[in-house]
Amino acid sequence: MVLSKALEAHVESFISRLKRRQIVGSYEVAKETAIILRQVVSTTRWSDATVLIQIIKDLGRRLSAAQPKELAVGNIVRRVLKIIKEVVRGELETDDIMGSGTSEESDDGFSDDDEEDNEEDSDREFKSILAQDTEDHTSDAIPARPKLQTESSMFNLLVDQHSDNVDYTAKSYGMKPLIIQEINEEIIADLETVYKGIADQALEHIHANEVIMTIGYSRTVKDFLTKAALKRSFQVIVAETSPTLQGQEMAAALAAVGIETTVITDSAVYAVMSRVNKVVIGAHAVLANGGLVAVTGSQMVAAAAKHHATPVLVCTALYKLSPLFPYDIDLFNVCVTPDQVLSFSEGTLIDKADVQNPYYDFVAPEFVNLFVHNLGSAPPSYVYRLINDNYDSEDTIL
Repeated sequence: MVLSKALEAHVESFISRLKRRQIVGSYEVAKETAIILRQVVSTTRWSDATVLIQIIKDLGRRLSAAQPKELAVGNIVRRVLKIIKEVVRGELETDDIMGSGTSEESDDGFSDDDEEDNEEDSDREFKSILAQDTEDHTSDAIPARPKLQTESSMFNLLVDQHSDNVDYTAKSYGMKPLIIQEINEEIIADLETVYKGIADQALEHIHANEVIMTIGYSRTVKDFLTKAALKRSFQVIVAETSPTLQGQEMAAALAAVGIETTVITDSAVYAVMSRVNKVVIGAHAVLANGGLVAVTGSQMVAAAAKHHATPVLVCTALYKLSPLFPYDIDLFNVCVTPDQVLSFSEGTLIDKADVQNPYYDFVAPEFVNLFVHNLGSAPPSYVYRLINDNYDSEDTIL
């Protein structure tokens, strides 16, 4: 893979910031990844889709290895690969249609007499077949069982039937502007409107005089509740999310727009949950089984909500959907410095204790009632379908 010097410098800068966690948050990571991949499509030299797909995969592995916890990187890479394959398939189908149309025009030289002769022959053939079928039905022979068609399988209905027939090595020099246009419209433009798409659904889920609980700071949840507060009056309880205290920042942002907000300690979540009508939380990533990776403390809130039969809504964008399964949930977590929990100045105690400060929690799908995304809403059991619509099954492992 040969990148231009300017693009290689941009990639190295992005990788360095990912490794040092100088760029944090799925939105910023996803947007810069999409911009880099658009530049790769635009500036690299390739004559067919196979070369371009390999270039994108190689770069995707580099970016994902820099920060494996940022699943948005791999999601955007898979989305770009899906776009490339769709454009190639569309181009080849267009060429086939144009070719078949040309052949039909060239073969359309029959006279009216020939068409009448063909119709008479067809009538005779049809009558003979009908007479043969009548004789078969009047006989005592048992008709043969019809063969089963594999296309009727439910599994095959979910599989792209055209993927095996596409020749990605075909030369096509008009795909580059189409791919760039699709990346701009389907990914980058979608990222810019993702918060609005989720916030516009707020009035469908937030009702008057409800008590809403949330945890941590999430821009998606903040815009969601702010949009609902324009026409509904409700109260929000925010868990402070110790030791990062993101909940205090969230409470200040909600109070600034006129929402009645109360900050509670994390240990008081279970005691207060009986008064809560709905839990609304954000997500760092949504996995293939419907589980999610969210800010630490989210598992505790979701478990308390399930015990009290309180519905849990997760506000998330489609670019956070990952086709990976949580076989080992610790692989999706990251531990940050424990200085906020136990100061390094307490040296005598640190020598006798092993302190871990996880940044994320894994919330199982049975704790979630509904995902609210930028194109609508879906239960956890429908996540697999959203993943199939956005990614190609061949790109699950980059």
